[in-house]
Amino acid sequence: MDRREFTVALAAGSPWWAGAATSEADAAAGVRAALERGALAAVAQLGRADGFLGNPQVRIGLPEHLKNAAKLLRATGQGRKVDELVTAMNRAAEAAVPQAKSLFVSTVKAISVEDALKLVRSSSATAVTDFFAGKTRVPLAEKFLPIVTQATQGVQLADRYNAVAAKAAGLGLVKGDEAHVQKYVTGRALDGLFLMIGEEEKKIRADPVKTGSAILRKVFGG
Repeated sequence: MDRREFTVALAAGSPWWAGAATSEADAAAGVRAALERGALAAVAQLGRADGFLGNPQVRIGLPEHLKNAAKLLRATGQGRKVDELVTAMNRAAEAAVPQAKSLFVSTVKAISVEDALKLVRSSSATAVTDFFAGKTRVPLAEKFLPIVTQATQGVQLADRYNAVAAKAAGLGLVKGDEAHVQKYVTGRALDGLFLMIGEEEKKIRADPVKTGSAILRKVFGG
């Protein structure tokens, strides 16, 4: 068989492929189109006022080890400070997300034909998103952290969060990014961003015709 043509073998129980022959170029174009559509939709949805704060799926709350402290603050009439921190964390995520757009676009363009074929053949509902996250999460974290840091500056409780978390980390009660509010928010912002991209990918796989895109319908249509 010509290398420029392949047939995707229908995996058992696969909900979206009918085994039709598709060119490698089409597969690559379809994956790139799916990624770009999902990424830009997620950025538009989250990178605005209340994109995180107003969305229960991605809203960033206090980590578990600080919830008891927050209850104590509320009981002593300092609930406004807790709310201020939660709002600042979500606003920081909303401010950071638009910075992902340029990296997303360049990453989409760089996807190889070989990788595209693997993703098209995958039966995972979020295979494309998972691949994308693997390529962009680390550089995005580097982009997001300074923005999140700036957005949380001046919030009194943020410094107190870091002080309390540092002590808890010293006792082994807190690990990783949760020991630093800015890193915690950066991680949660990225979690929310890739969650939303994954939701868009699921929609494309479930009903590619509805996207109105000929290439998505051809590559992901059953």
